[in-house]
Amino acid sequence: MKRKYIIKCLSLLSFILTAFPLCTFSQTSISSEELIGKGAPKLFGEGYHLREDAHLAFLKMKAAAKEEGINIAIVSSYRSYSHQKRIRERKFKRFRSQGLSPENSIKKIIEYSTIPGTSRHHWGTDIDLYDASMKHTRGILQPKNYHGDGPFCKLKEWMDTHAKTYGFYLVYTDNANRKGFKYEPWHYSYKALSYDYLKAYKTLDIIDILRKDQLSGSEHFSKDFIKLYTDENILDINPELL
Repeated sequence: MKRKYIIKCLSLLSFILTAFPLCTFSQTSISSEELIGKGAPKLFGEGYHLREDAHLAFLKMKAAAKEEGINIAIVSSYRSYSHQKRIRERKFKRFRSQGLSPENSIKKIIEYSTIPGTSRHHWGTDIDLYDASMKHTRGILQPKNYHGDGPFCKLKEWMDTHAKTYGFYLVYTDNANRKGFKYEPWHYSYKALSYDYLKAYKTLDIIDILRKDQLSGSEHFSKDFIKLYTDENILDINPELL
């Protein structure tokens, strides 16, 4: 009887492993430290840093675009917590020196920049893109560069048509009803990974995380502010990524 029971259990286990291979679970095996940019993820790429699957998908997309004369290059990819903190603290000091109140400085920063610990760039799944084959002036990441007669409008048109084929989705869309971060025609996310990372991220106690690190002006991070920031800046994104 025991032998039949063991054989039955082994058969069931074999079925489960066949129907649900281990790789399907590996996508969500990311620590809370990595979700907020304080971990040590294994990253890939030359001149940029992405998780392996996102890196390989990007290389395929880059090769396809190159056949049409577009040289996709990455301005920004993975950013650690400390990197994001430096960006945020620098902006906070600049806005305060210009006479803005702490509250207005915070509001100004989160038009485009995330609070450290809340950036999608912490995951190694998101990228900011431009066309390296085109001449451009300073200030690459500006919406005007990706539309009309801007130097990267051909890249934008190509991405609109082909990005999803390689698993990349625009994050902050040009939707008048969308709140939070302003439109970013350069920011794409590799959905096969970031979808599960966002799901895991939503389980974290963001208020506690942000209060512990005592960022400049963090005394103004009220519960209501963090709730609004989470709803608008973190979750009001391209619905295809939710």
